[in-house]
Amino acid sequence: MLLTIDAGNTHTVLGLFDGAEIVEHWRISTDARRTADELAVLLQGLMGMHPLLGDELGDGIEGIAICSTVPSVLHELREVTRRYYGDVPAVLVEPGIKTGVPILTDNPKEVGADRIVNAVAANELYGGPAIVVDFGTATTFDPISVRGEYIGGVIAPGIEISVEALGVKGAQLRKIELARPRSVIGKNTVEAMQAGIVYGFAGQVDGIVSRMKRELVGRDGDPSDVTVIATGGLAPMVLGEAAEIDEHEPWLTLIGLRLVYERNVSRM
Repeated sequence: MLLTIDAGNTHTVLGLFDGAEIVEHWRISTDARRTADELAVLLQGLMGMHPLLGDELGDGIEGIAICSTVPSVLHELREVTRRYYGDVPAVLVEPGIKTGVPILTDNPKEVGADRIVNAVAANELYGGPAIVVDFGTATTFDPISVRGEYIGGVIAPGIEISVEALGVKGAQLRKIELARPRSVIGKNTVEAMQAGIVYGFAGQVDGIVSRMKRELVGRDGDPSDVTVIATGGLAPMVLGEAAEIDEHEPWLTLIGLRLVYERNVSRM
């Protein structure tokens, strides 16, 4: 079994792979204050419930692949692999790791590991040109060229951040449930805010993606050749409303981690 861990700013998603198939997954909050020992206890509690794994920490785990956008969390996860999984091959996505995707940005080291891993998975599953839209703490747009190159991207405030900002800064507004409203025209404040979030972000996706497509294919290319993949925990909020989204792959980052692991484990 391969354990994959994607530690983002808000949530950490874990996936368990049996070969190429994801057989179990968990989502927990990301807490930068958690120590390696606390993380180890948490992992033991989650994986101890799975019938294919043993009762002891590490039983049944043959490899680990990790990416994180939070440096302190990455540090503690590195310590977890050293102290509790010392005999298990571990790949942490950071500079020097082989991904198979050239990064054509001004400073490749500043590109988030999760965005690179998403590009790896998108290129493997769908080929280029493609655009990954990841709905997380931020909403990110990452284009992959026809040659499978990561060529840059867009970072916008995420859905939850926007909802929180409205609740904090709006004197007569409040935090609301993230849900689809009955219609675009809200009949009350909650529905009006929900409509603004759902249809506003759908419009944002369509606007940015359509411009990206034109840049990707050039003047003589066909924008319909670009595959647009949505991922991230909040992607279902806009699926069906954003016309430019072609595919929904909720485990894109975990799949990318599996691919990166496979491309590096033989070199270790």
